[in-house]
Amino acid sequence: MRPTIDEYFMEIATIVAKRSTCLRNQVGAVIVKDKRILSTGYNGAPRNLEHCLDIGCIRQQNNIASGTRHELCRAVHAEQNAIIQAALHGVSIENATVYCTHQPCILCAKMLINARIEKVVFGVVYPDKEALNFFDKAGVKVEQLGSS
Repeated sequence: MRPTIDEYFMEIATIVAKRSTCLRNQVGAVIVKDKRILSTGYNGAPRNLEHCLDIGCIRQQNNIASGTRHELCRAVHAEQNAIIQAALHGVSIENATVYCTHQPCILCAKMLINARIEKVVFGVVYPDKEALNFFDKAGVKVEQLGSS
């Protein structure tokens, strides 16, 4: 059966997530405009730093609950990496849609809002309701695909 456009790009985000070096959540993001991929990103350590796959996860080692203390993590989030890649290559993502395997956290929500992302489509719910409140107040459309 032919996937819808949203299913198609979400499937691509799922493939992008396979590059993740995070031990807890493999997250992928794809930024799309006019049915064209502008940028992708997955979560992992910053450039030239050791990956959690190799040295362990500070969040697991310290029993840090998901959705809290975002600053205590080695990883750059998938959405952040997708924004960074677009910026590095001079690609405007204004009025684009981001497809994320997981609901963005509050930090990513703020970045996506300021990057003028028009719509967020996500799969898995993340325990950060404030991010959804920010999107709502900023007029960013949000849609959960499926019931994951």
